Order: sequence, then structure tokens, then C-alpha cells
Amino acid sequence: MREGSAVPSVVVMSNRNPELRKDLDAAVQTRKELGENYEAALIESFLEKLDERIDETVDRAVDKRLRRRLAEQQVVGGGPASMGDRNWRGPAPAFALAAMSLLFAIPLSAIAASHVGFLGLLVAWGGIVGVNACYASIANTQRGRTERRARDDQRW
Repeated sequence: MREGSAVPSVVVMSNRNPELRKDLDAAVQTRKELGENYEAALIESFLEKLDERIDETVDRAVDKRLRRRLAEQQVVGGGPASMGDRNWRGPAPAFALAAMSLLFAIPLSAIAASHVGFLGLLVAWGGIVGVNACYASIANTQRGRTERRARDDQRW
């Protein structure tokens, strides 16, 4: 502080943000010219500008983080995808499982029915249905996680 002065002087300020320094210097100069009557308004104005800059900085950081996260997921997922459908692979895996189930069902049914009878046929088809049910359950769980993750990302 200067001797005899009620306002402390700013001796050192970071040069990281020259606009902020310029705004602060302008506010201090204006305060010196207008006097104490306008001090509260000057401080409020400066704090609003500071809040805007903080919001802009946070928004840029969040956008950068989301872009990086999306890029990482695209690399891991094997290609571009929209925010909501990052892990969606289309009907191909489900169709392939259904086709393979039917393909294996024919010989499994014949072998089971010829060796064990109707009970063997039920066990074979129960296994086929079980495999398909497990796949559907896992796919629904992953889809639910993806949807929750997309909702969480949209909140940011």
C-alpha cells in the first residue's frame, strides 16, 4: 500500500490474461476518477466480467474434455458414432446369433430326439433359448449403460 492512500496499489499481476488486467486497471482508474461513491458499482461490473470469463473458460474445458472422451470412444469403438448411439452396432450381432441358433438347432434337435427322445429335444431347445436370452440380457444391460452415460454427458 502507498502511504496515505486508502486504496492498495496492484504491484504484481499475472500476465496470463491481458484483457483481465486491462479491465482491472480500467476499473481502478475509473474508481480514482469517480471516487468512492461508484466503488460498489465498479466492483460489481468487474466481478460480472470475471464471472463471464470464468464461465467461458469452464465451458471450453468441458467441451475439450467431451471431445477427447468422444474421440477415445470412437477409437475404441472402431468408428464414428453419434453421442447417443456410441456403442450401437446395429442388428448384425443379434441377427448372426439368431441365424446360428437356427442353423445349429436342426442337427441338435435331430441328435437329441433320436438318442433321448422328446426330453432331449426340450433340453436342446432350452439350451438354444438360454443362449439367446443371455445375449439379449447382456445387450440390454449394455444399451442401458450407454443411455445413462449419454444422459450424464449431456448434463455436462
